Amino acid sequence: MAAKLRKGDKVVVLTGKDKGKEGTITSVDPKAGKAVVEGINVAIRHTRQTQTSQGGRLPKALPIQLSNLALIDANGKPTRVGFKLEGDKKVRFAKTTGDVIDA
Repeated sequence: MAAKLRKGDKVVVLTGKDKGKEGTITSVDPKAGKAVVEGINVAIRHTRQTQTSQGGRLPKALPIQLSNLALIDANGKPTRVGFKLEGDKKVRFAKTTGDVIDA
């Protein structure tokens, strides 16, 4: 199945401890069905100091399930993503407004 959410998309979290928060997708793992969103699902990693890095308590964004994310449309509201053919190209569009997401 084609990826409905891609790197660089602005999304909102639908469920969980970060419900309602918005962020931008930094990476997607379609095989696992997860994405890393900047500022969402952040855990503190305790890292030992080395010659190259300072160490200490470092925040790290962990992956979140794709089903718990919704794309933000032009109106700033969460929307579902659909696919349609424009000419002979398959493009993504927002279901609420019908606007094409990527040209």
